[in-house]
Amino acid sequence: MEEKKYRLNIDPRILELLGPNLYTNIYYILAELIANAYDADANNVYIISDKDSIIVEDDGIGMSYKKKEVDKFLRVAAISRTNDSDSFSSKYHRAKMGRKGVGKLAALSISENVEIMTVSNGEKSGFILSRHPNENNELTPIPDADIKFRKISSHGTAIVMKNPQYRLHNTLDAIKHNLTKIFPLVSNDFKIHITIGTQNIEISDFDKNIMDDLCSIITLGDRFKDLSNLVPSIYPDKKNELIISRPAKEISATLKDNNGDEHEYTVKIEGWIGTYKTTRGRKLKPSDFPDNFISLFANNKMGEFNILPSVGQNKLAEVYVVGQLHVDIFELSELPDMALSNRQGYKSDDERYILVRDYIRNELLPEVLKQRLTYTDRRKKDKEEQNEKKMLENEKKLKEEVDKFREAAIQTAVKEISKFGNSPTQNNMETAIKNSFNVNAPKLGIKGIVDSQKKKILISQTEPDKPVADILYQMLIYNGIPSEDILYSNCDDEAARIPEGEKIYEYLRKFFVDTYSTQKIYVLFVTSMNTRNSWGAITEVGAAWITQIKHKIFNVHPFRPEHPLDDESEWQITNRDDKGDLSLTRKEADKFCVKIENVCKDLGYKNKTRSENISRLGTLIAVV
Repeated sequence: MEEKKYRLNIDPRILELLGPNLYTNIYYILAELIANAYDADANNVYIISDKDSIIVEDDGIGMSYKKKEVDKFLRVAAISRTNDSDSFSSKYHRAKMGRKGVGKLAALSISENVEIMTVSNGEKSGFILSRHPNENNELTPIPDADIKFRKISSHGTAIVMKNPQYRLHNTLDAIKHNLTKIFPLVSNDFKIHITIGTQNIEISDFDKNIMDDLCSIITLGDRFKDLSNLVPSIYPDKKNELIISRPAKEISATLKDNNGDEHEYTVKIEGWIGTYKTTRGRKLKPSDFPDNFISLFANNKMGEFNILPSVGQNKLAEVYVVGQLHVDIFELSELPDMALSNRQGYKSDDERYILVRDYIRNELLPEVLKQRLTYTDRRKKDKEEQNEKKMLENEKKLKEEVDKFREAAIQTAVKEISKFGNSPTQNNMETAIKNSFNVNAPKLGIKGIVDSQKKKILISQTEPDKPVADILYQMLIYNGIPSEDILYSNCDDEAARIPEGEKIYEYLRKFFVDTYSTQKIYVLFVTSMNTRNSWGAITEVGAAWITQIKHKIFNVHPFRPEHPLDDESEWQITNRDDKGDLSLTRKEADKFCVKIENVCKDLGYKNKTRSENISRLGTLIAVV
């Protein structure tokens, strides 16, 4: 059998200069490789993160060496779409995402040597794409016997980035949240899978998942109309103002084609834009990208993640804005390519871009911000009405309880005084009345009200240990403990922080000392080498000891908790490496969940099962 030869068609110095600088974020690299899989008519693409590599493998049609398909792949920077016949995939007739043919260089941005392995109808081919090719641009071939795949068999392609310069996050949640923002699921017959060690997850549709978090939406075009049905209609009387579906926006334009000839075109804008009900808790979700953005897509591929900075006016309400707009004319084959060389934005001076930008800035964004104002005004009115109703109900209830208390207290006092005979002393009567008050005080319901308004759990930590405390907080929330019941001073969620205007130590004193309630706050200590250097943490340790408050310890190795903490009971241990990355052994992961579950039981919350907690914890921190 003739030995297969693989040769690049460009100067290797271009690879050396272009490769490492083409992309600035690993998720953009993954998006390019996923797009290639989509164009290859794949049904599944697998992202596998190993100790020494990142693999992107798909079950697309693959490439044949005999049919010169591999040779075509190696024509770097060759235009892949010149007319309509080149613009659609062969099997599913998908509108192709790729155009410049440089997406294959994406992997070289983080890896000097990338293994390319492909199989088409059982025919295998493989070579090492390198920033430093051999003489005559020859690439090192991979023998057929060494070509092995993780997930596919008869057809598909694998891109293996060896010793990558950048790594993926070590939790599935983080990878998922990043990827879904720049590559939302585009069709039911195309799925993205992520694997880290033994953990697997399938990416669900970002659009549909996020709809439940919105209070308003504007959809453009029929293919996005159904998304409006997924947005909760919180205020039915305002539904027509908050949930709007429209035809696609069409703007006429005179544009020059690739030959410089002018023609009339229609710039068609589809997609959706909306506003969040709240941003509370969103920052707790690990992500390299902000949650407020307006992304631009063409042929279902993201061309620019966030146009909001260039169309916004720095209004506070813009933090609630999110949207994805699709403008397929950006990738029309007969028109000039308007993508930047780094594939992370569009040329801002292109007429198509200017038309879309001005429409968003002058019409779409102001309208969605007006929707947000409608929502906040309606919510404020609703809250005021609820508060007034609650106040009237409490007033009525209090009157009834006071009447009951007065009658019971009188009867009890008379009974107690009678025990002292016909001539009770003043001291006797004071004692009898005091006892009467103590016995009947619960009838006023005061204790229940006080207990319900108290914070239940304090997460004691230092600022450098916030990543551990965040995991602890998320696990408490996952187990059904409301954020309002948790006191966590560094929390991204406002509901758990110390109220604005309150002095921290005076506020804490309410829970440790100044309380008429028998319910004491439960303290979860996050301890580490930083604890000894934090006056606040030391103060909380002392307060917990003096007041004999229940507590549990979540410790970061190599620190050893000491008295007055409960150092005689087993504490949980989290590992942190020199880079600050956190991890748990399987035993310590189990201990972590045990402590969370015991806290729930002690405070009367219904916790999740052990398997559910272990699974959830594995998405927040690496379990090795």
